[in-house]
Amino acid sequence: MDAQPPVIAAHGDHLALRAAPINPEWIIRGTPLARIGEHSQSADEASLTAVWDCTAGEFRWFFGWDETVVIQEGEVHVTAEDGSQRLLKAGDIAYFRRGTWSTWRVDTYVRKIAFLRKPFPGPLATLYRIRNALRRGKYSAL
Repeated sequence: MDAQPPVIAAHGDHLALRAAPINPEWIIRGTPLARIGEHSQSADEASLTAVWDCTAGEFRWFFGWDETVVIQEGEVHVTAEDGSQRLLKAGDIAYFRRGTWSTWRVDTYVRKIAFLRKPFPGPLATLYRIRNALRRGKYSAL
């Protein structure tokens, strides 16, 4: 039986935030200071929920996990690898695919809730998609 409680709840403003320095090689302009407060992690360590904030600056960011963010406060100008640009502000939700880079420009401050997920390895992901297709009846002749 899993040792984790069935529900983990906390107010985002009450999570203890610790320094989460941005790689200095990624900083383009300014001296952005980032912090993170972990809320929860799945028992298999394949997903994580956290609060993250950052002061003014511009930097590149590499997404090592799939990440969905909900901006809680402030805003950030995001430029994706393909050159597309988005302004994310309080209430906005965005998804960043694992293995991609983007440039983040924070003019004053941004705070987000981040939902991170490690994708399955390629062969396992393929098996999972096949299983799902079979369940939906797409390959009922097999």
